[in-house]
Amino acid sequence: MTFTIHTNSAAISVKPMLEPITSLAFSVQSGKGVYALLLGSGLSRAARIPTGWEVTLDLIRQTAAIAGDGAEQDPETWYRNHFHAEPDYSRLLDSLGKTPSDRVNLLSRYFEPSQSEIEQGEKLPTAAHKAIARLIGKGYFRVIITTNFDRLLEQALEASGISPTIISTPDALKGALPLTHARCTIIKIHGDYRDTRIKNTADELGAC
Repeated sequence: MTFTIHTNSAAISVKPMLEPITSLAFSVQSGKGVYALLLGSGLSRAARIPTGWEVTLDLIRQTAAIAGDGAEQDPETWYRNHFHAEPDYSRLLDSLGKTPSDRVNLLSRYFEPSQSEIEQGEKLPTAAHKAIARLIGKGYFRVIITTNFDRLLEQALEASGISPTIISTPDALKGALPLTHARCTIIKIHGDYRDTRIKNTADELGAC
């Protein structure tokens, strides 16, 4: 497409630059393995994996139920009225799960599909996860940085015959292959929900 700009003296034809997404796609295609992917909760939201805020609200409902109160309609307000503070994921998880293993078990139901969810195709790798796995299989990306706790991308990769290196703790980082030697490395900066070493509470984070 060409735009024509009319001035007092002449008409100037101007061709617009490439759209940013087109330019990026060209760069990725011509530089295989150069770029890393940064993935957030939006990727897994389509699979009905709850966001961190949704997990927090559900934890508030459970806390209210333990206290004998009802907070189904407005858990956020219940929390403020009860604790005189803003909703706090760390405090909630600490009150409901006293050990790291307890907290892993508590969180697993947010990420692991039930039989009915499997039948409805929920909490399973989406078309986006599978597309990313195909791109990795073709060598376009080798490093994935994600804030997600879930393992949907790992499942999509394994279904494609790729066993990624997972780095979710300092220990895993020490023993991992160098990025240049690994076919695919997933760096989970917030940890993995199934790892009992994940630091969820304020005390655990303060001990880093």
